[in-house]
Amino acid sequence: MINIVLYEPEIPTNTGNIMRTCVATGTKLHLIEPLGFKLDEKSVKRSGVNYIDKLEYEVYKNFDEFKSKNKGTYYYFTRYGKKPHTSFDYKKSYEEGDIYLIFGKESTGIPRSILQKDLEHCMRIPMTSNVRSLNLSNCCSIVVYEVLRQLDFLNLLRKEPHKSEDYIIDGIEKHK
Repeated sequence: MINIVLYEPEIPTNTGNIMRTCVATGTKLHLIEPLGFKLDEKSVKRSGVNYIDKLEYEVYKNFDEFKSKNKGTYYYFTRYGKKPHTSFDYKKSYEEGDIYLIFGKESTGIPRSILQKDLEHCMRIPMTSNVRSLNLSNCCSIVVYEVLRQLDFLNLLRKEPHKSEDYIIDGIEKHK
C-alpha cells in the first residue's frame, strides 16, 4: 500500500486537498498530532469536498506511535534532502512492503532528530533557489504520482468512467 504521512500538519486546507488526492489515488493518509486544526473544520471538509467519506486515514498521538504500528519503507521529504524524489525505485520498495511518504509541518518540516536516523531516504523535490519550498499539498501530489507512475498507475482508471470512450470525438461529430 502507498501511504502519505503528515507530521503535525498546520493548515486545514492543505490537509483537505491531500485528503482528496489520497481518495483519488487509493492512498492511505496518516496524521501525526498535534494537528493545527480540528478534522471537523469546514475548511478541511470544503477542500476534501464530497470525498472524505471515502478516505482511509488514521490519527496518531506522536511519531513513535506511528512507527510502532506501521512497517515498511519510509521516505522523508525535506528541503535539506540531497536526492531528488525521482531517484528512488519505488517499485522495488512496493514489492517488499508498504511505502510511507512522510511530509513535515508547513512551518518547520520534519524534525532533524527524525531525519538523522534515516539520511538515505531523505529527499527533496528539485526547484529553483527563488523559493524555500512548494505548497505541502502540491508536494504530496507530485510525489504520490511519481510513485504511481513507477507502478504503472496501479489500480487507477485511465479513462473517465461516466462518459463513453469516444466522448471527445462524439462532441466533435455533433458540431460538424
